[in-house]
Formats: sequence, structure tokens, C-alpha cells
Amino acid sequence: MIPKSGPWFSDKIMRETKGCAMRKVIVALLAAAFACPALAEEKPVELKKAPGLETVEGNCGACHSLDYIPMNSPFPNAALWDAEVGKMIKAFGAPIDDSDARTIAEYLKKNYGS
Repeated sequence: MIPKSGPWFSDKIMRETKGCAMRKVIVALLAAAFACPALAEEKPVELKKAPGLETVEGNCGACHSLDYIPMNSPFPNAALWDAEVGKMIKAFGAPIDDSDARTIAEYLKKNYGS
């Protein structure tokens, strides 16, 4: 019969707790080791070089990944890009002035419109 108290019992609990914690640390380190090379291979998106690109990168890229632009480009037509730019300003509070908003919308329509 195994005693449920006494020095042996507390030593056993300590060993089990340390072993469990050590396993968690090892698993976390292995996960990080496998994740780092995957992150290193990720390349930043390159948008089409055209007038307005700097305005798009500076304004749109300040809040979200620029990957969204080419990822969504098969779908939006000119009216939808205008609506998207308006939504970013009105609904999400993007601090984009009217001139930049027009530049962004024109860039998106000409380079990523359907």
C-alpha cells in the first residue's frame, strides 16, 4: 500500500510536477524551433509598381497587411474599391485625407480591379 502523506508522497509530487513542467518547456522549445524557419521563408507582398503605390503602402499598410489587396483583387470592381476605401475611413477610422483616399482608390481600381 502506498502512503498518501508523508515525505515520500510530497517528494513524488515534486518529481512529477518538475517532470511535467520540463516536458512542457521541451515541447514549447521544439514548437518554436520548427516555427522559426517557416516564418523566415515568408516573403513580403510586392504590390504592382504604379502611381499611388507609396500612398497605398503608407496608409493601408499602417493598419493591415498588404496581402489583402492581391488576395481580394479578383473580386472588386471600381465601385467596390471605392466602397472599401470609404469603409476603411468611415467604419474603421483610418486617418486618410480625401486626396490620399482618391489616390488609393485609383491605384486599386487600375491595378487590382476586375
